[in-house]
Amino acid sequence: MTVTRSLLCHMNIVLEDGSTADSTKASGKPAKLNIGDQSLSPAFEAEITGLKQGDKHSFTLAAADAFGESNPDAIHHIDRSKFPADMTLETGVIVSFAGPGGSEIPGIVREVIGDSVTVDLNHPLAGRSVTFELEVVQEL
Repeated sequence: MTVTRSLLCHMNIVLEDGSTADSTKASGKPAKLNIGDQSLSPAFEAEITGLKQGDKHSFTLAAADAFGESNPDAIHHIDRSKFPADMTLETGVIVSFAGPGGSEIPGIVREVIGDSVTVDLNHPLAGRSVTFELEVVQEL
């Protein structure tokens, strides 16, 4: 499917407890949302398809329609020797791995026991329902 149109939106991503997980307003750089290129879930696209410049819209998506369910196959146990010796490895630290084509794949350290480091390569918001608060800045 090809892109039918794009929207530049300021967006807050709000967690179930009301805290903000991410906000484009903090960086001052709106997000570009492409409708029709399959980069967004069908449920997300359905929420934004009719929006126009100046519109504000808030909606909540289940985990499967937002950042996906947590995939147990994306959790890896890696020997500490595979990390740089001077790297601090503790719960919550974000580490980066080389992906295909020179891309970077971020992971979150979930646990360190002895020489075993448990790294979660799921999106940090995988498995969570989230609310999106959008403000359309521009139609492209």
